[in-house]
Amino acid sequence: MTVAAAFAGMRSVIPATFKAGCPDCRGRFELAASALRLVIGASSRTTFYSFTCPECGSAVRKPAGERIVELLTGGGVRTLRLHSTL
Repeated sequence: MTVAAAFAGMRSVIPATFKAGCPDCRGRFELAASALRLVIGASSRTTFYSFTCPECGSAVRKPAGERIVELLTGGGVRTLRLHSTL
């Protein structure tokens, strides 16, 4: 199989940006997928996304429900999956 055949039919990926807000400085901004990190845990308490506020530098952590997880993973956000030891 040639490289051209392997990639036939693939579409180019448009870089995703996400709207976000900082609870500390109340700044509103857009972040590239590379600026976010998604952590998927065993429960809603351990599933969240995080980023550093570009305006004040605060570390921000927000809960991520099913729809947020779907949007972030589909948009190319780096994901860490936590595994239960049980």
